[in-house]
Amino acid sequence: MKEIGIFGGSFNPIHNGHIALAQYILQSFRMDEIWFLVSPQNPLKQQADLLDDNLRLEMTRKALQEKPGLIVSDAEFHMPIPSYTWNTLQWLSKRYPTDSFTLILGADNWEVFDRWAHHQDLIDNYRIIIYPRRESVVDTQLLPPHVTMLDMPLVDICSTEIRERVRDKLPIDHLVPSEILKDVEKYYANGQ
Repeated sequence: MKEIGIFGGSFNPIHNGHIALAQYILQSFRMDEIWFLVSPQNPLKQQADLLDDNLRLEMTRKALQEKPGLIVSDAEFHMPIPSYTWNTLQWLSKRYPTDSFTLILGADNWEVFDRWAHHQDLIDNYRIIIYPRRESVVDTQLLPPHVTMLDMPLVDICSTEIRERVRDKLPIDHLVPSEILKDVEKYYANGQ
């Protein structure tokens, strides 16, 4: 049986913060793998500047190819859009019945978690790890059982800022893995 963390997102683009966070969780929670679930569309976000699904998937693969325990998943590419986490976790649980899945999400998503489809089912059936996000506060005293707030410094990198820096022709080499630096500069140069 594997302990697998499910880290979903648009990864528009993936950055060093995503990777550092996943590596921290992998070690701190003694997980076997963290799966980066590239999402075609988040039902609670309307992203006009969302890069093509396959390009985001390919960049995520390139960024993680030399990172042990960090795996890319295109599971949501084979499911109805928009992607609902409950449906994805149910699908994964049926496909990998001997594995245990933990949902990894940001404090900003926890603040609106009651708007997620089947949010109570997610709480009742899966362990959840929340990571800090800028301007999001989580009262750890109110967290349900099996929901853990990470005690770690804020990794203050965000994809929106990376896209803006590329458009403004500012350096991003300290923000994204070197394997995808040129791709990010190319794909996001024209406002993507």
